Amino acid sequence: MISIAAVAEDDETQFFYEAVECVQPTDWVKSHVLPVLQTKPVANGELTRGFSEFLRGDPAPIIVADWPEDIVHAAALLTNGRGRRHLDCEVQFKLLEESDFSPANLSEVPHNAYYDALALRRWALAKEAV
Repeated sequence: MISIAAVAEDDETQFFYEAVECVQPTDWVKSHVLPVLQTKPVANGELTRGFSEFLRGDPAPIIVADWPEDIVHAAALLTNGRGRRHLDCEVQFKLLEESDFSPANLSEVPHNAYYDALALRRWALAKEAV
């Protein structure tokens, strides 16, 4: 994981977006992800605490993702890696069905986790409205 973003269902709630240092990026990551990060990397502990703080703003957060590994990364951020949880409320995870969602096509800044999260939110809410 290089960066992670979480946006609320509404536009009024603050978003979460952070990155960690990518020590050995692949050529693809060097070309497509690092140039569009738009944030400086933080220490992993700061990332995990910040993510949990963001989620604390919702009494029953639901993390929605279009890819299974996104859920794995988000769940891992809820612990300190030494057997302690950062969050004491219930958290639900929802993996969307395989679909035509493409952040490369729908994101304002493809491969930037924040803009990809905004694109996924727009796409998922539009599908829900149908």
